[in-house]
Amino acid sequence: MARYAASADNDMRRLSVEERAARGRAARRRAPRSGQGDFEPPAGRSDPVDVLERQSAGRVADLVPIRYGRMVESPFRFYRGAAAVMAGDLADTAVSGLRAQLCGDAHMLNYGLLGSPERNLLFDINDFDETLPGPWEWDVKRLVVSLAVAGRENGFDERERAVIVRSAGRSYREQMRRYAAMNNLDVWYARIDAEQLRALASTELRPRGRKQLAEALEKARGRDSVQAAGKLTETVSGERRFTSLPPLVTPLWELLPDQERSALEGNIRDLVDRYGQTLSSDRRHLLREFTVVDVARKVVGVGSVGTRCWIILLLGKDGEDPLILQAKEAGESVLAPYAGPCEQDTQGERVVAGQRLMQAASDIFLGWHRAQGIDGRERDFYLRQLRDWKGSLEPAGMLPPGMKVFGDVCAATLARAHARSGDRVAIAAYLGAGEVFDRALVRFAEAYADRNERDHQALVEAVASGRVAARSA
Repeated sequence: MARYAASADNDMRRLSVEERAARGRAARRRAPRSGQGDFEPPAGRSDPVDVLERQSAGRVADLVPIRYGRMVESPFRFYRGAAAVMAGDLADTAVSGLRAQLCGDAHMLNYGLLGSPERNLLFDINDFDETLPGPWEWDVKRLVVSLAVAGRENGFDERERAVIVRSAGRSYREQMRRYAAMNNLDVWYARIDAEQLRALASTELRPRGRKQLAEALEKARGRDSVQAAGKLTETVSGERRFTSLPPLVTPLWELLPDQERSALEGNIRDLVDRYGQTLSSDRRHLLREFTVVDVARKVVGVGSVGTRCWIILLLGKDGEDPLILQAKEAGESVLAPYAGPCEQDTQGERVVAGQRLMQAASDIFLGWHRAQGIDGRERDFYLRQLRDWKGSLEPAGMLPPGMKVFGDVCAATLARAHARSGDRVAIAAYLGAGEVFDRALVRFAEAYADRNERDHQALVEAVASGRVAARSA
């Protein structure tokens, strides 16, 4: 398996724009753009179920069957949970040698709406559990394969899928070329907001798509801690507490006996206090205005099921002033065996550093801490608000024109995120003005979608044989 050492991209400040562009064009000799469409499973490829089982080994055992239960539902759901499988496959594909900060799991459902600190509604990448510096191509390929897999699930034919994937490749390439021509500060300030989405929808989407977008924007604005508290908590003996909804939401009192629960509650309160030191001073002051009153375990996502995730209820001036934080366990990135270990001291800091670097604006309560569990083992966590105007668009309801527009916006967002950390001039020069790279992505996306279907079937058979246990939740 290929490993990629630290890039020389950090030295790009010493090069002129012309030298950086020449570096990008020279990279075509190492990895011809047409070759980006090639995919053959590497020799000695690990069994995909083995990969998933190794990843699940350190997780909460009684939740792991929920992960498999979600992944067997469809090839798309399997793909969402199989970032570790694809990381091993990507490690043996051609790369230009140019690096950027990667999302690490850039599939289409890891993009969505979120609120900026200035209370603007933005569109951005929203999952950074696997973030790490690495070859920029890996993120692009993870995205376009998700479009192909989702397109198959929606019944799109091969031509329709090709149009969607090729358009996403073009969007990434053209946006990167645009960023290559911009000043550093202009790149840093670039973002996609709700008004830009509405303008795009008015020209590119049919009435059904425009309606879906309008509903998603409206729904996102109502998704905050007050809304979350209304859905996830109840008043018991005059005090607000999390509602028991096992296995998805399980209050601490249901999980542990009194003595152990008291110890863990103390650890979590300590975690909140200490994590505040990773916030800016003004946000640290704001956090101190709230008091921890309850804790529950929450099941999240598909690939993340089984990782330790706590939701923490804090109250401000009274019981109607809630803040709900999510403390999620951060393990080693699935990219680390191939792209190299992170530079940060903890995995929680890795997630936060990557998110702050790639997002146009991040949650005001985004921070990290290493905490000790009741088993005496230290684990890394990152914390953020459970909901802060977060919203998404489900691919299941998309028609081909709508998925094409969505894919274009995701790809443009990814280009901006990469342009902030990588050598945008070199990457743009590598991509060029033609459609060679775009067309290559279509071949790669279809080939890997085939591979993903076979891997999904392998998990289905493993469940049927009893090799792994799965349950719905």
